[in-house]
Amino acid sequence: MANRPELLAPPEIFYDETEARKYTSSSRIVDIQAKLSERALELLALPEDGVPRFLLDIGCGSGLSGETISESGHHWLGLDISASMLNVAVEREVEGDLLLGDMGQGLGLRPGVIDGAISISAVQWLCNADKSSHEPRLRLKAFFGSLYRCLSRGARAVFQVYPENIKQRELILRQALQAGFGGGLVVDYPHSTKKRKEFLVLTCGSVQTSIQTGKSDCDEGCSEDDSSEDEESGMVSMSDRNRPKKRQKSSNKKGKSREWILRKKEQSRRKGNDVPADSKYTGRKRKSRF
Repeated sequence: MANRPELLAPPEIFYDETEARKYTSSSRIVDIQAKLSERALELLALPEDGVPRFLLDIGCGSGLSGETISESGHHWLGLDISASMLNVAVEREVEGDLLLGDMGQGLGLRPGVIDGAISISAVQWLCNADKSSHEPRLRLKAFFGSLYRCLSRGARAVFQVYPENIKQRELILRQALQAGFGGGLVVDYPHSTKKRKEFLVLTCGSVQTSIQTGKSDCDEGCSEDDSSEDEESGMVSMSDRNRPKKRQKSSNKKGKSREWILRKKEQSRRKGNDVPADSKYTGRKRKSRF
């Protein structure tokens, strides 16, 4: 886990001028970003009607994923916490609009203006407390809550994530679902250490939340029979979760015990309140009339 940048420094510090240019000039990283962005757009499932959509790229960095959005014919707004990364994006003359901001403090966008959102390897940064005032649960809550509000109803948000452990994965999922999203996790190449990729696919609003299966380990170089056999044997791993139901307030129909009532009356007397005197009928259970 030592190579995880989120464990080394906060993003605005780690991605300084030197690291931002190094990141953007790496042909390997450019190729990986392009493939992940293409997959995210595929899972976004935008209507194929030729109408450009307005998308949000969260953690856009130097605009590598935004270029994939532009090539797909859509407009985009990029948000990132690193000023150095955004400076490189400006120098590269990316087509999207750029916004400097901390997604953990909320997005601050108008309700319903975004037609879809993607994010490549950014959300797991919120699971780390870089400052004494940072609480990962609250930062994730602020992020997903503001994202839900700015998305149009029925829109999707797709996050390619690298959770460090199961607890981080569950924390991200739980906060997304509590914000109102439906959806689940799509895992591509689940049995491959190098090629495994996780995508959190969320839907905004009360629409169908079925999610397409991820790519299996034998999508490349296998026959059709081998691929279907692998899918049946669990090669495709996906967790589909829906918005949890709100807890109903439990009503105590059995009544309170005599000891509890006497204790409460005594506490009330100590406060100087006028309380009826105790009797043999205090706390007596009455039979139902029906």
